[in-house]
Amino acid sequence: MCRSIKTLRPPYTDHVTDSDVRAAALQYVRKITGFRAPAAHNAAAFEAAVEEITAATDRLLASLEVRHAKA
Repeated sequence: MCRSIKTLRPPYTDHVTDSDVRAAALQYVRKITGFRAPAAHNAAAFEAAVEEITAATDRLLASLEVRHAKA
C-alpha cells in the first residue's frame, strides 16, 4: 500500500527512532486521506490520527517477539 513506509522491526532494521515511527504514521494517514497536508479545518483530525497511529505502532513493535534463526 504505502511503498515508502519502511519495515520497522528486526531483522530489517536494528534501531528504530521515534521519528521513524511518526514518519510511517504520517505517510499512512496521508495515503488513506489523500492529503499531503490537510486544510485548516481538518488539521486537528489529521494530527490526532497521526498521534494515534504512532502510539499503536509503538505498542505493536514493543509487543512483537522476533525469533532469529540460529546458525
